[in-house]
Amino acid sequence: MKLLPGLSLALVLAAALAVLTIKLWPLPPPTSVVQLTGDPKRGAYLARLSGCVACHTAGGEEPLSGGAALNSKFGAFFAPNITPDTVYGIGGWSFEQFVRAVRQGVSPEGAPYYPAFPYEFYASLTDQDMADIWAAVQAVPPVAQPSTPHQVGFPFNVRDGIRVWRSFFEQPQTYVEDSSRSISWNRGRYMVQGPAHCAACHTPRNIAGGLISDRELTGDPAMQDGGRSPAITWRALTVRGWTKDALVAALRTGVLPDGDAFGGSMAEVVHGGTKYLLDQHLEDMATYLLNLE
Repeated sequence: MKLLPGLSLALVLAAALAVLTIKLWPLPPPTSVVQLTGDPKRGAYLARLSGCVACHTAGGEEPLSGGAALNSKFGAFFAPNITPDTVYGIGGWSFEQFVRAVRQGVSPEGAPYYPAFPYEFYASLTDQDMADIWAAVQAVPPVAQPSTPHQVGFPFNVRDGIRVWRSFFEQPQTYVEDSSRSISWNRGRYMVQGPAHCAACHTPRNIAGGLISDRELTGDPAMQDGGRSPAITWRALTVRGWTKDALVAALRTGVLPDGDAFGGSMAEVVHGGTKYLLDQHLEDMATYLLNLE
């Protein structure tokens, strides 16, 4: 059955209007950032804590030259090359563009990044944190290797659609110290809720992939990659018999108290990130997760 000419034109105009509306849907404006002197050593540490090295380095490849597939029900996402290469990496970026990408999820061209990149959690990184990470990235040898394109089907391959998604589901993390709690507890909360982005895997998501905020850290029985993650609220950890020492040891070695080992994405978190952290910081994370002090 053929559509009437008038109806066909109306559909075309409606589709064009929808595309234009999405294109013009606002993204967060750039925030002011102070240009500080960065410490590459501290930045490299923060890059480990934040999962930058684990996500942006595929097995057997050069550091930060691009990551392996992050599979989801929406398709496969690949972390890009973020070495200082001027053609295939981010060597042509300014510091301000880097900050906007990491903390706000917006590319230098003004395009929104997919939330597979956990910029919601990196929003709590300070200007000094960003300066340090920037200095660390600049110290990495450039790699002339193109990033692997995302393998995402329609309609999810229309990246501008993320503009609308963000209006409903984006939850940028902020950090405010709780003066009633210890320094260790506060530092642990900053790492867990911010750069370590534990909630990205341990919080269930709705049908659109948005985090269900009132179920933070309660575990995700249907992760994007088809796996499942346990609850890591302090009550759930306490019921399962976790202690501070056991949690620190597991985050350091990947070995559980019963002698078993982390598998899947948590094994990558340990081997690419938490095993490099200072004992004090692992203790801080355990203090917060177990609600101690």
